[in-house]
Order: sequence, then structure tokens, then C-alpha cells
Amino acid sequence: MPAFSLPPAGLQALAAYVRALIAPAADHPTAGDTAAGMRFFLGAGGCTSCHMVRGSGGWSGPDLSDLARQRTALEIEQALTGSSPGAATGYQVASVRLRDGRTRRGVIRNESSYEIELQGDDGTLTSIPRELILEITREPKASIHRLQANDSQRRDLMAYLTRLAALPGRAPSEWSSTAEPSFDRIVNPAAGEWPSYHGRLTGNRHSPLDQINRANVASLKPLWLFPIPGSAPLEVTPVVVDGVMYVTTANRVYALDAATGRRIWQYARPRTPGLVGDAAGGINRGVAVLRDRLFLVTDNAHLIALHRTTGGLIWDVEMADSRKHYGATSAPLVVNDLVISGTSGGDEGARGFIAAYRAATGEEVWRFWVVPAPGEPQAETWVGRAIEHGCGAAWLTGTYDPETGLLFWTTGNPCPDYNGDERRGDNLYSSSVLALRPDNGRLAWYYQYTPHDLHDWDAAQTPMIVDAPFGGRERKLLLQANRNGFFYVLDRTDGTLLLAKPFVQKLTWASGIGQDGRPQLIPDAEPTTGGTRACPAVEGATNWMSSAFNPATGLFYVMALEKCSIYSKSSAWWEPGKSFYGGATRDVPGEPGEKHLRAIDIQTGRIVWDYPQIGPGDTWGGVLSTAGGLVIFGDDSGALAAVDAVSGSPLWHFHTNQKWKASPMTYLEGGRQYVAVAAGSEIIAFGLP
Repeated sequence: MPAFSLPPAGLQALAAYVRALIAPAADHPTAGDTAAGMRFFLGAGGCTSCHMVRGSGGWSGPDLSDLARQRTALEIEQALTGSSPGAATGYQVASVRLRDGRTRRGVIRNESSYEIELQGDDGTLTSIPRELILEITREPKASIHRLQANDSQRRDLMAYLTRLAALPGRAPSEWSSTAEPSFDRIVNPAAGEWPSYHGRLTGNRHSPLDQINRANVASLKPLWLFPIPGSAPLEVTPVVVDGVMYVTTANRVYALDAATGRRIWQYARPRTPGLVGDAAGGINRGVAVLRDRLFLVTDNAHLIALHRTTGGLIWDVEMADSRKHYGATSAPLVVNDLVISGTSGGDEGARGFIAAYRAATGEEVWRFWVVPAPGEPQAETWVGRAIEHGCGAAWLTGTYDPETGLLFWTTGNPCPDYNGDERRGDNLYSSSVLALRPDNGRLAWYYQYTPHDLHDWDAAQTPMIVDAPFGGRERKLLLQANRNGFFYVLDRTDGTLLLAKPFVQKLTWASGIGQDGRPQLIPDAEPTTGGTRACPAVEGATNWMSSAFNPATGLFYVMALEKCSIYSKSSAWWEPGKSFYGGATRDVPGEPGEKHLRAIDIQTGRIVWDYPQIGPGDTWGGVLSTAGGLVIFGDDSGALAAVDAVSGSPLWHFHTNQKWKASPMTYLEGGRQYVAVAAGSEIIAFGLP
């Protein structure tokens, strides 16, 4: 096109028009009566016979909840009128006649040369192998219906559709309380399902599945893989419910056929620019599931609900302002009708909290602040000005005990990390485990693992719920291998300390844990301006990587790191857009770290067996225990491996050549046991031949 001149006003108008042509409709909504458009959509327009919005409507067309973010206003208008060759969405209703005489009708959500993913009228997804199919009768492709409306109705409907992304969620009366999985199914999963981050809300990654066992694990092989392009190394643990696997990276969710790895649907929104800390790195560890929806935290500290079958957005709430250094990275937890989450920002000066939201609407029910505000109870444990940016982020998924009705959530380190001069005292409730009442968020008890933490040893390791004999009688226990190097056994009914023993050899900051529950400090382990060697290293004796307990062996399995760091402090103070360390750490020259898989006797804290690994000592894979007598884990050399749960003897390995950032899980689908893990940017599922 040849150049031509325009007056400034005309140039601005032309630029605005061009931007509107290419920008999502949410950025340039059209004029009209939004309320009238919604009434037409729900009523006379008949749109909900095929399409769903915010969890309500039909199945035979695409979910339109996020339409305004996915399409331009012009594309929406062309789809409504049928004037665009791209108006068809790929949804297709079909009747599938099987070789056994049965016929199934539904929407084809995905198909390949080998299978069809069919969504029935009730929303249930079924994978049908091609060899079982006799005939497929395809009905005309569904699309956004060609509009039967006058000019006024068309204008108002466009106003509604282009504003969908900004509209509030649906009413509480529309919560599908009869949908599955119910909360009872989350507490007591169906055989072979993995419906929450740890498989069970108790945090124990021990599976009752035994199809893969000591005798046959050597035959384990990869069955399928699913790549997630453009992702950071994945930290997700897959969730599997009703034959569908849900996996995530930052601001993206994929629903996969758990048997084949075929994608069913995808939800995505852009990454948020300008974030600080872990959330800026594209980390996400997974989803929570309850009834007809899926819950995900976004990188900018929002909590969103998606429809579990379509991936459509139902509601979106802001947990905290990301401009104040908040983010979010870990899977939420469901308890009864609540969705519970903390935030990231553990080294960035953001005040940590745990909050609960209604699963139906996203309404906030309660919020527990980890760091008190000045003048509140426990503020006296913060002497100095650091309380204003005290951190304590509750960033890892908690656990829930249906027997005592208590929620357990661990908390992050205080800030500044390495300089305690302006935060004298214990700095509650940092580096602690909190026992909260999930209906109102009130504190039942707490235990602080590392008072006045000066080494960035947050307590964000899984607080595992176990019922087991201890001290000669049955006890309700809470187990944790802490980043500070000690293995703890607590009575989870009241927080009484029952046992605390070191599980690493390189431990120089404390000689033990006293009867009062406090560490017995060793002099000269605190950071100095010149630097002090102390152990464990800043990465911790362990970290957020998953642990497990096998009730048959009585052993607790943990990935341990034998390493020290040089810790130094400085007077650097909090600044917007920066982390709030108050110092730095560096490796000790000539002392590389070494990873170990260790089995701990929970009665005594004794290391029963030790499996040392060759590698850089900087991987983050956790463990999975199974009733097949196995411990499966990400080896520091880059292999997925299995050892004997009783002896630690190696049984199997498969090289992925990846730096582990995730922990394995297992599930049953079609009568076959799978082991799945995120390796690099791929999900890999293993099984027997």
C-alpha cells in the first residue's frame, strides 16, 4: 500500500481501528446493552442448547466463557452470522456404532488414527479405540449458531459476548452440587485415581496399587508422552479423575486421556509481565478438583475455576495484588466446599497468608495472616522494622485430616532472609506448621520448626498425616522432614513434639531439638558480613519435593541433600521490584552437594537404608511409594528409578536426561497401572508391556 498522509486525529482513529481488528474482543468490547444480550443468549436466542458459559449450558458446541479473550470482535460477529469460513469450531456431533452392537452418541472432542475421544450427553468422556468401531456417522459440524435476530438483538448479544471475560461468575444457586467427584471421593479416592496434588489429602504419596511390583518393575517402559511447548521445566504433579489427566504449566491447563495421552482440551492465558520471584519463572505445580470444576492459581496470584469437562472459565478472583510482589505457584487444596491456597513471594517481602474461597462462587470465606500486623497478637515476636515486609509465604499445598477436622499448612521463612537485626525474636508464624480449622481459619495450634530463621530454611515441606503405633500405642501423627535437617514427629491433635532427629550428616547449626521443642543452637553458625559456613545448604536438607510413608514397612522416604553453604548478611533493605534477602549465599569451594534417597524409621528417627546418587546435587524430584514394595523417584543423574522399599536395593531405571523438578505419581486406567512424571517439558507415562 503506498504511503499517504493523514491528520493526527485521523491517524489515531485508523490505528485504533487496526488494533481492534487484531486485539481480543475483551480489549475492545462493542457497544450495546450487555444485560439484554445476556437475556437473549440465555433465552430467545437458544444459545445455551449447544454452548456453555461459566458452567451452564450445553455440550455440543464450544464453551464460550473465555471467548472474548480468544477471538476478536470481528471474528465473533462473523461466526455468529456464518460469514466466516472459520466459523466452525471443530466440535462435531457423531454416532459411533461399535462392533459389539452398541451405539454411542456425543461430541468428538479429539480423534486420531487410533482412537476417538467422545463426550456423551452427560459430559462423560470416553476414549474408543478404532478397532472397536464399526461405523461413525458424523452430523454437521457445530459452530456458534448463525444468528436469528434483529439489529438490536444482534448489537446487544455482541456487547454481552465481547464482555464475557469481565463479567462476574455465576450465582451460587447454579452450583452443580450433584456432579462428581464429590468431596467424599477426594477424601477416599476411587481405586487407582489420583484426585489431588498428593493423591490423598493427607499428603502421603503411598499408593495401594501393586500391579507394578518388585517382581516385574524391571519390565516397566514408557507408554506415551505429552510435550508442553514453550514451558519452563515442569514442576506439576498430574491429577487423574474419571480417566482424564490434568496437567499444568504457568497459566495453562491441559486435559489428557489418561490411557493414551491425547489432548482433550486446553485452557491458557498469557503470562504476566513484571512479576518478582518464583512466579516470574513460569512455575505451576497442579490443580485441585471438586465436582464439575477444576481450580488453578495463576502466576499473578489469582485463583480461577474452570469447568472440568470443557475447560471453560467459571470464576476468577484475585487473592493478592501482584504489584506488591505476590504470585502463586502451587496446587490449591479442596476441603468440603472450600478451595484453599497460599501465595508465593517468600523472599520478596510479601506478607504471607492462607485463604479459603467458596468453590461455587469464588467468594472469600476467611484469611489467616502468617505474619501479624504491628499491634496484633504475636507482633511482639518481631522486634524491629522488618515486620512490614516479613514474608512467611505459605506457598506449598497443605494437607487435611478428616478425622480431626484440621487443616495443616506450612509457612515460609522470615525476611530479610539472612539478616535478623531488624526482626529480633522468634518471628511467628514463619517457618512453622499451622493447624487451622478449615471452616473459619482459626488457629488450633502451631509448631515453629526454626525460630528466628537466618538461613532461609522455610518449612514448606509436606506435613504428612499418618495413623501409626508410636511409643507403644496408636497415635495420630504429623510427619515432616524439614529443610533445617531434622525429621519431626508431632501429635497432630495438639502439636506435641514426639520426636526430632537429624536425617543428614552435614548439620552444624543445632546439636538437637530440646524437650521444649526448640533447637539447641551451636555458636557461630549465623550469617556474617564476611560469610559463615553452615549446614544444611540454603537449598535445605530437603525441600518441597514430595516424601512418602509405607505403613507396611513403617518407613518414611525422603530425598535428602548433604551440602553446606556460605551465608553472608548485608544491610540491604526492601525495594520495590527486588527480592528481600538481606545478604547472599554461595557454595563452599570443593564441597559439592550429594543427593541421597533415605528411609527413616519413624519410631526412632534412625536411617534404615541410604541410596546415594551420582549427580550435581541440584535436582528437585521427590518420591512415590506403592503397595508393590517400590519407592519410585527422580534420580539425581536424570533417570526415573525404582528401589526396593524394604532394603533400598535398585530394581529399575529409565534415563530421561532431565533435571528433575517434579515428583512421580501413579494411577489405574482400563485395568492397567501407570506411573507418570513430569520430565523437562514433557509428561511421560510408564506401564508394563
